[in-house]
Amino acid sequence: MLYSKVTPEQKRIRFRELLAAGTTARFPGAFNPLSARLIEEKVFDGVYISGAVLANDLGLPDIGLTTLTEVATRAGQIARMTDLPSIVDADTGFGEPMNVARTVQEIENAGLAGLHIEDQFNPKRCGHLDGKNVVDLDTATKRIRAAADARRDPNFLIMARTDIRAVDGLAAAQNRAKALVEAGADAIFPEAMATLDEFQAIRDAVDVPILANMTEFGKSDLFTVDQLHGVGVNMVIYPVTLLRSAMGAAERTLEAIRADGTQQAQVGNMLTRARLYDLVDYEAYNRFDTGIFNFQVPGN
Repeated sequence: MLYSKVTPEQKRIRFRELLAAGTTARFPGAFNPLSARLIEEKVFDGVYISGAVLANDLGLPDIGLTTLTEVATRAGQIARMTDLPSIVDADTGFGEPMNVARTVQEIENAGLAGLHIEDQFNPKRCGHLDGKNVVDLDTATKRIRAAADARRDPNFLIMARTDIRAVDGLAAAQNRAKALVEAGADAIFPEAMATLDEFQAIRDAVDVPILANMTEFGKSDLFTVDQLHGVGVNMVIYPVTLLRSAMGAAERTLEAIRADGTQQAQVGNMLTRARLYDLVDYEAYNRFDTGIFNFQVPGN
């Protein structure tokens, strides 16, 4: 009922344990608080909060238009609904190194287990689009140093994302990953790796956990968890999968109403009233105060 009873500090410890466990943790992307609860119910390891999803949910493209306040607020709303650790995409840190430092502390305050900061120019663009630009090494490492220095909980995870593979090649990605770890990154997110061998190359370059982004319609094939585990990946995210699935279903339902004059053809694909009530835990609220909730949950 209400929010998670697991504290942010406990979630951060759990996240660290997951990354050290020798497995490949699976973090589907939540597009709202209720989807985070569904991710937990389906026994995943954690929740990922995508910057692209946060922007798209506002009707905006993923080109750096969202603000720190918008991201921290929505990420906090999502994280507090689940006992799982949640990690958020903080883009380029919303400004210069001092802005990056503030970003870390605001995201800490919001109850997240960690974030990642990338090395693109600001404004950035989606990591799986062509024409990306990355900042120089000095700027990239200053962002990570600022992030690492600003955190107050030592278990809050600072992950560095690098997009340099698409600009300067794999060797440059290996070298930048090493430099970002030296600057204080706890983990590395090598964006838009094309093959398993490329993930292996990053694994060989650094001793910290690495993340694989399994987004649909991108530069990477949709490798299985077992394949990624085989090349040493510690964490895999599915950032936009649930949003794409939900919006696809919404579009089909609207088309049915338009064509048939009723949604009847799509009702069988919908979450039932009973299942929705179960997901938001209506019964717990009923037990807490029957004066607030005083009707029967339907059977279907």
